[in-house]
This record gives sequence, structure tokens and C-alpha cells, in this order.
Amino acid sequence: MRVCSPTRNEFQRVINNPLTLLTAACLFLFSATTHSSFAQESQSSPQAAGHSITLAAEDSWPPFANQFGQGISHRLIAAAFKQSQVEVNSLVVPYSRALMMAEKGAVDGVFNVTREASTEQRFVFGNTPLFVAKASFYQRKQRPLIAANKWEIPKGSIVGVIKSYEYGDEFPELVKQRQLNVITVANQQQLINLLMIGRVDAAVMFDLVAQENLQKMGVSDDVIPAFNNHSSEIYLAFSKENPKAAQLAKELDLGLTQLKANGQYQQLLSTK
Repeated sequence: MRVCSPTRNEFQRVINNPLTLLTAACLFLFSATTHSSFAQESQSSPQAAGHSITLAAEDSWPPFANQFGQGISHRLIAAAFKQSQVEVNSLVVPYSRALMMAEKGAVDGVFNVTREASTEQRFVFGNTPLFVAKASFYQRKQRPLIAANKWEIPKGSIVGVIKSYEYGDEFPELVKQRQLNVITVANQQQLINLLMIGRVDAAVMFDLVAQENLQKMGVSDDVIPAFNNHSSEIYLAFSKENPKAAQLAKELDLGLTQLKANGQYQQLLSTK
């Protein structure tokens, strides 16, 4: 079938018609504006841009985060950010290094930080914690502490803790008031070993973490909790060096809220 082209006279009539020219100009401008808006929206969309963040994750705090990049915190954070189409990449390192990396801006944030006076000066936090973790003083069963609570710990006692961990706003005052000698080590296994050989009188450990490590080491009957130290709201802390830290905190808050609303949160929190 042959398609006829407009004759020269017809083309001339179109050009000479002001209404036709105005309509064509409007259509051209609308098309250009629509294309520009779509391009900008595509560039600003996290999904279209493949938006991702890099977080430093602690390597020795199971069941929340272990050396394999697995645990409750990994699942919660990934699932919460998935609600905003944000991909999470994790670097598994010792906790003290994770804090330093986030503080210097080498990563966007750091896992499992207690929100307290000391950390609020260093990082950006959202409004919603990942979870609440309880910590206790642990003692050797055959060598119990002569105290009913932490404020009655005998003066001069030797207490083991993990390097760079946060133990609540009261802990510095407790150390000062009870004149405690604090020994700092790198991980939970070292703390437990110090208790077993009598190098420390007590060790502060988060309960779920202590249970996991005591079972693995086969000493659950030998090292037991004495009394509570504190309960921590555990957060994903964001680097102040990242200009988008506040926005990331909002996205995480929104994701956690959505997970709680649809029932996924409790499943992720309780899954081994």
C-alpha cells in the first residue's frame, strides 16, 4: 500500500496557520518537560540508581552478629532497609575498628551501638532501636561475688569487659565509686577464660551473647549471672561524616516500623 505525502500547498497551509504552529510548540514543550522530569526522577530514585550503603558489622557478638556476617542484627537491618529499596553491604571487623571506621566516615554506619551520652556525641541515631539487650555481671559459680547488686561489689574487685563496648551511663560512676580494677579484652571467650582461671572476679556480658558463648565453650554450669548491670537499646549508628546520615536513620526507622506492622520483626528477632 502506498502512503501519500502531503502536497506542497497543504504543507504551506499548515505553516501559515498560527493555531497549528502554537499547538505544535505546546506539544514540543510538554514532551521535553515530561522527559526531563522522568530523567530526574529516575536519577533520584534509590531503586533506579541502585542505592546501596556500607556498614561495619561486629565480628564477635552472636547471636546478633558473628564472624561470618550473620545474625539477628544482619537480618533486621537488611530487611528494614529493603522496605526503602536500599541494599546493605557489610564489612565484618572487630567492634573497636567498626566504631573507628564509622567515626572517620570510611563506612556509612556501625552495627550494635548502645545509645548513651558518649555515643550520641560521636554518631547519628534514629528514633527506633533494633532491639533491647540486657547485660549482667557474671561470676564463677565456685567463686561467687559477695554482693546483692552491682553497687555492693566489694571495693577493689577486678572486672573484665570488652574493649570499646558501652555498658550504660552508670558504669563509669560504678567503677569510680567501687574503685573497680577494669581489665579490657577483645572478645567474650577471653572474658570467660579469665573468669575460669580466676584472673577476674566478675565479667560484664550481654545475656544472650554470654549464653551463646558459654554453651559453645561447655562451661554453662561453671559461669553464671550474678545480677543485672543494665539494659541497652541497641542501634545502628550512622557516621556524622555522611551528609545523608539523618535520611538513612529515617529510612531505617520507617523500615523497622513496617516490619513490626506486618509481623516480620518478631520472626527475624527470634530466628536462630
